[in-house]
Amino acid sequence: MKTRHFSKFIILTLLFTSSCGIKDKKTTMSITDPDRHYYPILRGQALDIQYVIENTGEHPLFITDIHTSCGCVLVDESSLKVLPAGGKGFIKLQYESDKNIGYVKHYVTVYANLESGPSMEVTFDLHVVPNALYTRDYEELYKEKSEEESLVDGDENNLRYYIDE
Repeated sequence: MKTRHFSKFIILTLLFTSSCGIKDKKTTMSITDPDRHYYPILRGQALDIQYVIENTGEHPLFITDIHTSCGCVLVDESSLKVLPAGGKGFIKLQYESDKNIGYVKHYVTVYANLESGPSMEVTFDLHVVPNALYTRDYEELYKEKSEEESLVDGDENNLRYYIDE
């Protein structure tokens, strides 16, 4: 899944419409179910999320940018598009749960030419649970501790002692 790259079509469309003044006209947008609650997932699993959006105004809707509250939420570049009046589209996201555990809530801000302001926000939350069928044994815990100590203290061959002469 590619993230945050404008396609040539979108760039050309934005350049053309900004020179014609169409981009400056405001419109309205509706998002189906903007606040979501998902079932728990195992740590390490990915979750694909789609929000249905609709241009409910009289002018074209230009989605210029989408910001997420965490780097673990990736935005599909096809979500950055132009919707005609009455048109429908999707905001496609992928949540990767490798770095989280427990309850998490994420905010996604959609920037567009809206009458209500420059942006609209959607949210989703879920619980990330560890795999209960796999418990780390003593050797794995000790190995992790040893790696952390070497990062703090340095390896034995990097330790230096200075003696005043």
